[in-house]
Amino acid sequence: MGFAFTIAIRFLREGRFQSLLIIVGVAAGVAVVTYVSALIDGLQGNTIRRTLGTQAHIVVKPFEEKSVPSLVARPGELVARDIQPRAQRPRSIDNWRSLATEIAATPGIVAVTPIASGAGLAIRGEASRSVAMIGIELDGYDRIVSLREKIIKGVARVAPGEAMIGQQLAEDLGVSIGERIVLRTGGDAADTFTVSAIFDLGNRDLNRRNVYITLKSAQSLFNIPGGATNIYATVTELFSADQTAALLKQRTGADIESWMESNAQLLSALDAQTISTRLIRGFTTLVAMLGIASVLVVSVVQKRKEIGILRAMGATRAQMTRVFLMQGGIVGLVGSVLGVVLAKLLLWAFSMFVLGSDGKPLFMTELPLDLAVIVTLVATLCGVLAAAAPARSVAKLDPAQAIRI
Repeated sequence: MGFAFTIAIRFLREGRFQSLLIIVGVAAGVAVVTYVSALIDGLQGNTIRRTLGTQAHIVVKPFEEKSVPSLVARPGELVARDIQPRAQRPRSIDNWRSLATEIAATPGIVAVTPIASGAGLAIRGEASRSVAMIGIELDGYDRIVSLREKIIKGVARVAPGEAMIGQQLAEDLGVSIGERIVLRTGGDAADTFTVSAIFDLGNRDLNRRNVYITLKSAQSLFNIPGGATNIYATVTELFSADQTAALLKQRTGADIESWMESNAQLLSALDAQTISTRLIRGFTTLVAMLGIASVLVVSVVQKRKEIGILRAMGATRAQMTRVFLMQGGIVGLVGSVLGVVLAKLLLWAFSMFVLGSDGKPLFMTELPLDLAVIVTLVATLCGVLAAAAPARSVAKLDPAQAIRI
């Protein structure tokens, strides 16, 4: 191997310009693959975090109320009727406490909390806005959506007679911490609440719509004493939520939905991004391999006499084959290391200079160590594979003919 390495380095030095070009080409290809992979992974992770930042992984809902026909047609009879769907109202999940206990005992479930929610109006003076009133137990709910981290004013607290509202709703109503608003439901039940905190969920619509109060206050407003309209749960493995939801649905018979069902279009978009990234990786790797192979083929033609002399001096076919395989490996290794460094610089520039409307970075992304190692190893292996064809042609050279040319 020492002989092969020495000759490979010498051949690369003698063709400096060609070697430099192919190393730069490999570095550019590796940089593109690494940068795009890390960027897409960061984008997908950021998108999922933003999407799931305000919702649970698994949601248990009460069954919808359905209209039942008063007259059932007998065999051979026709009945003229018009069945209208029933308007849905806030309803409690049957036996929700035991159901929540069973869900919490399921392997893979991290946190479970009850919710009592419904539509209503937030009123202050002449200003009123349509809102979603959400009754929560703050400690349990915080384990689901990390609500405390999103407080920008006041103290995260939902005591009796207190409410937490979003930034946009506070601006619409013209209220601040310590001031009062009236929350009224569609059934004309109303109560007065003091604003204890203002939050920013990262979504203007949610900031304008969500109002958090105590679970008991919501139960009273929606006339479901002791009830819960939903049960929220989170899982350890994010992308196993649909399997866990299906298992719970089969076991309990409840109406259970995972975040993957409610965000099916988002998952389709993420799958399309993943496929595009794989195509970019594949074509970029192919181009880099063809570049290495073409340079080494030219090197075989240019070094025919040197190869013939080395063979005449006793170098075996296996040794000469290893020389060119070593060249491919060296080019792949050096190019991949430079490409990883370049990708890291590009990711740093993206995080620093690509800003959102608020003047902050869109999202912070870094180059994972495992990705850098995998790309380097794959690029080095591709360099060796690209050198396989030139190495085989070297092994077939007749030393006497090579020297005469």
